[in-house]
Amino acid sequence: MATKVALLMFLCVLPAMVAAIRPAKNPFCVQGRVYCDPCRAGFETSATTYIAGAEVVVECMDKTGTEVVYTKKGRTDSTGSYTIYVDEDHADQICDAKLVSSPHHRCKVVTPGREQARVALTRQNGIASDTRFANAMGFMTEDVAAGCAEILKQYQEFDNEN
Repeated sequence: MATKVALLMFLCVLPAMVAAIRPAKNPFCVQGRVYCDPCRAGFETSATTYIAGAEVVVECMDKTGTEVVYTKKGRTDSTGSYTIYVDEDHADQICDAKLVSSPHHRCKVVTPGREQARVALTRQNGIASDTRFANAMGFMTEDVAAGCAEILKQYQEFDNEN
């Protein structure tokens, strides 16, 4: 009887162990963009440009949010877009794409509220695709660029119409 129980346990546990140690066949693909806000508006405007060579990191914290358990760095391409591949499932973790640095000498100030973007890196949430899109993150210039008053006025007029 004991051998039957041991065999049954072995047959049930073995597949779970193999699945746990085998690397994921399809990694998650985290994609996003990094922009420069010369108007210091706090969001993308018609004056926005995208930053090539900005450093971004995907960082996952334990479920209490107290310890970093995973990091993977990436850089933006010529269009300000980045793609970071993450092999593991992070179901019990809190993951964010975060800004690290900007190579743009006039655009290095992190835009408050646009310094990170939450990403769900698990297959246990009903999302069929392995691609995860992070909200755009941004830096801003030290000073407001010329012409920004007119650009921001257009946004204010649009808000007043609605």
